[in-house]
Amino acid sequence: MKITSFNPLIVTRDSEAIIRLFEDLGFERRHTKTDINGKDISDVRMRYENEDGKVFHVDVTQAPVDKDITTIRMNIDDFDEAYNMLEGKGFKNAQGDKITETGSSRSTMMVSPSGYSISISKHIKKTEG
Repeated sequence: MKITSFNPLIVTRDSEAIIRLFEDLGFERRHTKTDINGKDISDVRMRYENEDGKVFHVDVTQAPVDKDITTIRMNIDDFDEAYNMLEGKGFKNAQGDKITETGSSRSTMMVSPSGYSISISKHIKKTEG
């Protein structure tokens, strides 16, 4: 399994306030996904490049949660391998048996036995043809 990116992800009811905070810190909106799981859930990917050329990302997801959740977003090249490895370490899928399929990605949040979480995501590249 290859990790292709690794960054914080904040899940919140009030994404605009958090997005404004990160914009004030110099982050820029890169892209937005809406209507995730056919619900009023959206995700904004943000990017910051410092004066040394180092790039940082944070994702902010708008969702109907009781309180904010901070998790680690880990993009991987093999979803099933990552899912099975984490499950073998005692992680549980936060959505029960559900896997989120958006057409451009396959993802879910995995929660460790001690309570921290890793949101795994595999980008689906569309081929022309």
